[in-house]
Amino acid sequence: MRLGAVLPLSDRLGTGAGPGVPADGARRLEDTGFDSIWVFDAIGRGIVLPDPLIALSVAATVTERVELGTGILQVPLRRPVELAHRILTAHLVCEGRLLLGVGAGSTVTDYAAVGVPFEERFARFATAVPVIAGLLRGESVDTVAMEPWPAASGGPPILIGSWAGSVWVKRAATEYDGWIGSAAMTSLDVLRDGISRFRAAGGSRAVVTNIAVDLTAGDADLDPGTSFHLRCPPQEAARRLALLAELGFDDAVVVVADHGQANLAAIRALVPPQ
Repeated sequence: MRLGAVLPLSDRLGTGAGPGVPADGARRLEDTGFDSIWVFDAIGRGIVLPDPLIALSVAATVTERVELGTGILQVPLRRPVELAHRILTAHLVCEGRLLLGVGAGSTVTDYAAVGVPFEERFARFATAVPVIAGLLRGESVDTVAMEPWPAASGGPPILIGSWAGSVWVKRAATEYDGWIGSAAMTSLDVLRDGISRFRAAGGSRAVVTNIAVDLTAGDADLDPGTSFHLRCPPQEAARRLALLAELGFDDAVVVVADHGQANLAAIRALVPPQ
């Protein structure tokens, strides 16, 4: 199983994002041996997160090996054609390392912030994703054509982010390039059910994200009613990640508070490099 991490949004002292912080964080994650770097997407939650495609483009310019993923990009918050143009640009800059994780989102305030009805999110998502995929392939959609640069032709792999019980798990397997499941507000049993459905439908790449890590915390049992987390000593954290690998997940993406080199190295050591 590959191990990824969310891009740091603050320096090692936790003083907040500033010039150079995303680039420095990306370098540190690649130097520590992580396989992928991911960025979340939020607009109306009282905090400022970097635009995912811009942040990953910055990360691409200072790294050479790691994959770069949106986990996930809330498609209904944007206009499909404009978003397809931005995706192609980021795909070009990332030189084939971009993983386009997309979803409908689940936070009301994000939708309120941009004036999009929250109750329409799934219908808008279902309509927009095929349009974006077609434009990325160079197809003409409703008289609109992008004619992608040869180096960006086809666009990045599209992974559908959804809860494990969603109908989108099967569509991720049969129509797109993979599935992203969240470990937040869920349980090991729910994740097991989700990936079983994904594999049964013929799905290839499965990613589990939103895994909070704190290796300094005391030992704790998995609570089936809350989240799959790694707030536990290293040996137990390694065991829990091994459980995800046994379930069949190809990638696990951790959320780290301390981005110091020593802590990142300790977290990276939890999963044997492939």
